Amino acid sequence: MKEGIHPKYMECKVVCACGNEFVTKSTKGEIRLDVCSACHPFFTGQQKFINRGGRVEKFKKKFNMD
Repeated sequence: MKEGIHPKYMECKVVCACGNEFVTKSTKGEIRLDVCSACHPFFTGQQKFINRGGRVEKFKKKFNMD
């Protein structure tokens, strides 16, 4: 590796919107996340299903075809 062209690799504090914090290594000093492994539905097993309805359901509701 060439000298003087690579960024400094240091400890990095990672902060999630849910309040979870942990330390890792990166070229940045601090990273802020919206979703981490502590609050992501894939890792927690808690999924939020929102029944928004598809195009067909919206069409049927609009033209009273229930």
